Amino acid sequence: MNRIDLNCDLGESFGAYQLGMDEEVIPFVSSANVACGFHASDPVVMRKTVELAGKSGVCVGAHPGFPDLMGFGRRNMKVSPAEAKAYVQYQIGALSAFCRACGVKLVHVKAHGALYNMAGKDYDLAKAICEGIAEFDGSLILLALSGSEMIRAAKDTGIRAASEVFADRAYEEDGSLVARTKPNSMITDENEAIRRVVRMAKEGKVTAATGKDISIRADSVCVHGDNAHALEFVRKIRSALTAEGIEIAPLAQIVS
Repeated sequence: MNRIDLNCDLGESFGAYQLGMDEEVIPFVSSANVACGFHASDPVVMRKTVELAGKSGVCVGAHPGFPDLMGFGRRNMKVSPAEAKAYVQYQIGALSAFCRACGVKLVHVKAHGALYNMAGKDYDLAKAICEGIAEFDGSLILLALSGSEMIRAAKDTGIRAASEVFADRAYEEDGSLVARTKPNSMITDENEAIRRVVRMAKEGKVTAATGKDISIRADSVCVHGDNAHALEFVRKIRSALTAEGIEIAPLAQIVS
């Protein structure tokens, strides 16, 4: 039976600001990428999200981003590899403290937003992130865009990597995500998104924005939990994958 991880970016509320449907979504995913305070979240939210994931048996991963709370970590920043490594280690360390306090194992790391996209194309930035992870804990799994420089850097660094695909994002021919600033960057038709996910999981193919089919590796599929229809969307994706004989499993059971 084929296996795939179902991950979601969670714990992105902070202070008086509420974002997402964490409590409702967590039971339907196998991995939670928890914001670490730079692009979103705060200590109270971080601990609560780790506790929620632990109670549901969901694997926890750190979701480090640029120090850009105002821009939700989606604005490109010019940083040196040394700075990027330090940012990542700082955030992993913060989330790791809550994991340890709650008796929950930290399993993976997935960069957020602009840091994720920039490192997908910039090998030096990707290598710095991977080195930061390896120095902290070499057993952690990197979750990164399929076919990206992040995957290559992880192999060069000697850490395990899981290739991620997106349910609701359009792809360029080179396998990168269509920038959110461009038209039609998001897949808004729920049924189309589900069909794309099933095809990526079963065939390793997705249709790019140009109409060309490209190859893709799907170890994990990301579903976003920050819109009004998130819960229904996550349920339907899980149901569709299961109906196709694809088992939902955590990253540790997929990546050797």
